[in-house]
Amino acid sequence: MTNYHRSRPALYRYLPFAVFVGFIAIEEFIRFLSGQGLFRLETTTLYYLYPVKAVTTGYLLYTFKEHYHELKLKDLGNFPETLAACGVGLLVFVLWINMDWALGSSTLPQGFNPTLLPGQRIQISMVMIRIAGAVLVVPLMEELFWRSFLIRSIIDKNFENVRVGTFTRASFLFTVVLFGLEHNYLLAGIMAGVFYNLLLYRSRSIAQCVLAHTVTNLALAIYVVATGKWQFW
Repeated sequence: MTNYHRSRPALYRYLPFAVFVGFIAIEEFIRFLSGQGLFRLETTTLYYLYPVKAVTTGYLLYTFKEHYHELKLKDLGNFPETLAACGVGLLVFVLWINMDWALGSSTLPQGFNPTLLPGQRIQISMVMIRIAGAVLVVPLMEELFWRSFLIRSIIDKNFENVRVGTFTRASFLFTVVLFGLEHNYLLAGIMAGVFYNLLLYRSRSIAQCVLAHTVTNLALAIYVVATGKWQFW
């Protein structure tokens, strides 16, 4: 097999993630330039990039869907494991909103506050898009990257030769730490990475990991909208 064809399975799993993170990098660069006084940046200006980010990432996931052979929806038919995955998702949510943030982040991020947007219609639309992205796009994108691709690539560069759910100490620690670094709240991200990894080892199912991640994000979205604690977004 040529290197090109060997690399394509990896591309299908890291490209959606890379695009999503790339949008975040662009946002941070724009904020940096604004902080240097090059131009004035309104608080909500970058909010409008989120629909583009979510739709672009979702489009890539949809385009590559036939290549995600490890994503087996039939796994969800195992009801005890499915209930356990939902439980893991809810546990991560509860811990996420109750952790000591002074240890997890030096400064609390302002988050995505739709009440700052002009007009109720725009506010509702952006909230719905934000929820859709968090529930439908992010869990699939992240689990395919972290729990399917990267955790196996650390074991063997030809990651498809590694069975889903294979444990090694190095791959566990490396993915947990990096998963934490991806999030504003470092300790919360590490905590979530630990639980999602443990679920992976127990279920050997990417679908169950996606489900748990989806439950976490849905519960968090409901909580944020209900309480107005936008810093969690």
